[in-house]
Amino acid sequence: MNLSLPTPSVEYFYLSPMLIVLGAAVLGVLVEAFLPRNRRYGAQVWLSLVALVAALVAVVLVGRDLHGGAGVSAVMGAVAVDGPALFLQGTILMVGVLGVLLIGERQPTADVEADGIRGLDAFTPQASAVAGSVAEKVATRLGVVQTEVFPLTMFAVAGMLLFPAADDLLTMFIALEVLSLPLYLLCGLARRRRLLSQESSLKYFLLGAFSSAFFLYGAAMMYGYAGTLKLQGIADAVAAGEGRSSLALIGIALLLVGVLFKVGAVPFHSWIPDVYQGAPTPITAFMAAATKIAAFGAMLRLFYVALPELRDDWRPVLWAIAILTMIVGTVTAVTQNDVKRMLGYSAVAHSGFILTGVIAGNEAGVSSTLFYLFAYGFSTVGAFAVVGMVRDADGHEDSTLARWAGLGRRYPLTGIVFSLFLLAFAGIPLTSGFVSKFAVFKAAGEGGAIPLVVVGVIASAIAAYFYVRVIVLMFFTDRPDDAPTVVVPSALTTAVVTVTAAVTFALGALPQPLLDLADSADRFF
Repeated sequence: MNLSLPTPSVEYFYLSPMLIVLGAAVLGVLVEAFLPRNRRYGAQVWLSLVALVAALVAVVLVGRDLHGGAGVSAVMGAVAVDGPALFLQGTILMVGVLGVLLIGERQPTADVEADGIRGLDAFTPQASAVAGSVAEKVATRLGVVQTEVFPLTMFAVAGMLLFPAADDLLTMFIALEVLSLPLYLLCGLARRRRLLSQESSLKYFLLGAFSSAFFLYGAAMMYGYAGTLKLQGIADAVAAGEGRSSLALIGIALLLVGVLFKVGAVPFHSWIPDVYQGAPTPITAFMAAATKIAAFGAMLRLFYVALPELRDDWRPVLWAIAILTMIVGTVTAVTQNDVKRMLGYSAVAHSGFILTGVIAGNEAGVSSTLFYLFAYGFSTVGAFAVVGMVRDADGHEDSTLARWAGLGRRYPLTGIVFSLFLLAFAGIPLTSGFVSKFAVFKAAGEGGAIPLVVVGVIASAIAAYFYVRVIVLMFFTDRPDDAPTVVVPSALTTAVVTVTAAVTFALGALPQPLLDLADSADRFF
């Protein structure tokens, strides 16, 4: 008997963004293995940045090649290259560049003066030898000399690029693992707070492993229902009215566990504040923004490509989850006394807001979710970059909320920039957060989810309280005797804070170009 099998094909051009990042990750491993220790840092930083920028250029070229078309299928239907995938890949790569700049920060603080802690460039030439010795000790304590973080970050970025573009459940699971495993390691690399960092890494790993197992079991259930793992094949099986609907519903529920864990939605959110607090702040900034972008992209593809005909089954579940996520995230954030934990619960609440766009079930829901993810990603990286600049007298990061009293009056520029990010999270006009929330609420209203919009508006009003509370604390409260100081940032951190602040304000004042781009990228292949 002659069995003819299809010849495998790999469309390298359409996969070029992912291949560039993966190639850089492999080269980074070789750099760690063969390059002398004193030359690894510069090589890793430049390799990562060049690869991310090259991948971003590749995304633009692929988008131009599509000429506004619906998209193409690559690797025998395993990967979909369409508007939402390219938009999210571009966003992830830009966030990745900012994350690498923060991770590559090489100015640990080592000099304590009456007016605060200065960077290493503040030392005089006569003290250069002492400065170098102290810098090395502080750098080691802060964990910034661990150059293996760069290839790990690149592997995570590669998985994030594939996750929202995966067109079958098996590819989606592989992407989930490729992005998750490096993050488990990266979260445990904070040397100063070793126990807290390792605890957060272990908690993230254990809960993440459980969620991945649920996702894989859900994929098996969907295969049992539809006889295929391809998303379009599942949609065709649903449209054909095949039986075993209970099997499909169980599969959807199990798949939901995997993606909801990654976005940090209730009741799968417990890891968020602990991991955000324990992980090194640059890793937290990158992970908080990029992981949410990739996971919501995968969620959109699941519900809009594979399961649109089962909307009446999954929408009520997402309604309940969105409402709980907004309420729990908002109320719990009010009680926090640590800035990083507060931002962690804020991220939980924002997952609920973004879910309203997913629930909309229309093209406006897709475009508004894309815009929200772009705006939120930049604001999140900027906010954590500012948090990483606040240090105590020993040069350690200090995110205790009470000790931030008077910080804005002593360091006006830092206070103003951080206030801008907080106002964006609160959804105040003339910031990207206002346009983002207005877009997803409008899409949800058009999709018939008016009660959900009402809950979202009330939750936003409550959330404004704890954001404004921090601003009042920084500018209108007397500082304590042991108040922390703000380090003089290097060019890398300065660039990150400047770009993220500019984007946060620009998207609030002139959002239309990005809204138009998101509108043109709202059609799945």
